[in-house]
Amino acid sequence: MNGDWTPHRREDGELIGWIRPEGDDWVAVDVLGREASGPLGWLDAEAALEEVGLRFLADAWMLERDGGPPLRVRIVEVTPPRPGEQGRVVVQTDDFGAIDAPVERLQLGWPAPPELRPMRPGEGGSPWG
Repeated sequence: MNGDWTPHRREDGELIGWIRPEGDDWVAVDVLGREASGPLGWLDAEAALEEVGLRFLADAWMLERDGGPPLRVRIVEVTPPRPGEQGRVVVQTDDFGAIDAPVERLQLGWPAPPELRPMRPGEGGSPWG
């Protein structure tokens, strides 16, 4: 994150991303540190962040792994970088709502790496069928 990024918050004060300059335009960046738009006018960049919001944090994601199938995970923490500190994204293997399912937490860097991606249609079904 660069010092010229402007935080953008919902009406309740929750951070939903940043708007950063790109030439004469602006780019929306979500809380995972990923671009949520291409170059736009300021108001359109704000609208892009409002559209994305935080709801994607409730979705299941896939984490690609070297030499193994992708893991179905849930995002449990997003901590953007602060001065002198690195940010992080923490994911947890999906328990599919089972209270006794073993889970593993994995700490990723910020911005979220490309290995963390949204699920594709038909992917990541329940292990119980």
